[in-house]
Amino acid sequence: MAMETVHSVAVRVKMALGEEWIPAIYRQHVLADRTRRYALNCPTGARRVEILHTLLGIEVKLDGRRILVPDLAVARYLAVFARIGAEAIAIPYDITRISRVADWLEQSWQRLLLLVEHHAGGRSPYFQARVRSCLQRWMREELQALGAGAPYPSFERTTRRR
Repeated sequence: MAMETVHSVAVRVKMALGEEWIPAIYRQHVLADRTRRYALNCPTGARRVEILHTLLGIEVKLDGRRILVPDLAVARYLAVFARIGAEAIAIPYDITRISRVADWLEQSWQRLLLLVEHHAGGRSPYFQARVRSCLQRWMREELQALGAGAPYPSFERTTRRR
């Protein structure tokens, strides 16, 4: 049996994820509604992403930089995109939806890691890291193509004058 390339393993992982591919979730469940833009400035992906509970609130620590966020749901949401390396992303304006979308994104990220381990089983950790890196690059490119939305949500409301 011939050895598979990084690209072929990455394609199999992406196909196995199907609708649970993070850019697909982002397109279907985030960009479909009103959003606001958030600049993460993680061009290559954060190697270490931590969610910290401090006296000032909740922070997301990206490598060495800290970002103050309003609640845990937003922290979980941003952590997934920071791992991928998104420059800017859209966040649902409706705060009740963020937690549900964060659940889907985290589940998809964990499933991606398990699928990489499964499909590249028996290969070196270096090979698995290259597969993950390839998948992250594809996700970054797709997210950038989808866009991060407007800086502020649009409030389309007609006013009547009497």
